[in-house]
Amino acid sequence: MSDVLQLTRDLIARPSVTPDDAGCQPLIAERLQRAGFQCEHLRFGAVDNLWATHRGTNRGTDGGTDGEADGPTLVLLGHTDVVPAGPREAWASDPFEPQVRDGMLYGRGAADMKGSVAAFVIAAERFVAAHPDHRGRLALLLTSDEEGDAIDGVRRVTEHFRERGERIDWCITGEPSSTSRLGDLLRVGRRGSLTGTLTVRGVQGHVAYPDKARNPIHQALPALAELTAREWDAGYESFPPTSLQISNIHAGTGASNVIPGELQVVFNLRYNPTWNADQLEHECEAILRAHGLDHAIHWHRSGEPFHTPEGPLRAATREVLTRFCGDAPEESTGGGTSDARFIATLGTQCIEIGPVNASIHQVDEHVSVADLEALPGLYLALIERLLG
Repeated sequence: MSDVLQLTRDLIARPSVTPDDAGCQPLIAERLQRAGFQCEHLRFGAVDNLWATHRGTNRGTDGGTDGEADGPTLVLLGHTDVVPAGPREAWASDPFEPQVRDGMLYGRGAADMKGSVAAFVIAAERFVAAHPDHRGRLALLLTSDEEGDAIDGVRRVTEHFRERGERIDWCITGEPSSTSRLGDLLRVGRRGSLTGTLTVRGVQGHVAYPDKARNPIHQALPALAELTAREWDAGYESFPPTSLQISNIHAGTGASNVIPGELQVVFNLRYNPTWNADQLEHECEAILRAHGLDHAIHWHRSGEPFHTPEGPLRAATREVLTRFCGDAPEESTGGGTSDARFIATLGTQCIEIGPVNASIHQVDEHVSVADLEALPGLYLALIERLLG
């Protein structure tokens, strides 16, 4: 059994449903320490975070010794937590007892993203063994709070790093980004995510006497129609246009003869770098006010958009993926959000490469064993290209 397959199985066997790390990070830290990494455990609230770093013996041409002046810092970013497995009986095998069937490794987290984490570890071990005099720093940052609220994970670690002046030049996130075969897509950015919870107040009454009531649904519909019909922008470089989608609407008592006294609407904006959260909140609230609604709105900012322009990181990754796959990868900013959105606030260039994402968060989540065994070599080639 290959090292990466064995380590992935060991991680899957630990039921690390967010935010419980279930011992994944201590297992990884022990391995990395044996390889010469310095490991720092950063626990915030109920969340475990691991920061492991290795500095090459080559101190660079500037003679720097302060830990930041002797070359770039490359971070491999991942998470050890997984989403709940759901009913055990819905799975062909226990989600936390990894099994290989027909060339696929099954188990919760196989694709998202314990396979990538294991591949990071193997690649890092191989790199420092082969290149003890590498330039700069190689680091791994792992959290147990990516699938949950994402408050005390990489978001909090980033704040901590900012306070102590930690610099990160490049970040590779192991999220499952490939679409049909390993390495066919390179994610070079992500949209921002902003959620609004709108409450529109009316006056409850009998449907037969609408003059004695005020229906918040009727009042809100024109404003909601304007919000959803608006063309926010035409896109930004490789980003699609900003989109506003209503995800939940609730009003009424359940009775057919009662005009509701309150309406609640939840909507989400996925937006490109044309906007920031402040601007979008201002625009939405201006539309709501223009329609004269008696309302309140609560905003939740999941993260601002980020985009990695052409430069050493994108060029190196494109070259490595083309060599591995035979074709240049699609370069995309689609998908949801990832923890890279927090690292990007440090001025870091971020890209995402990982396994095929077809089964993530699903029953019988799985990853191709062949892809899994190729992944450490892909990551190693990229690390060598950047720090070798």
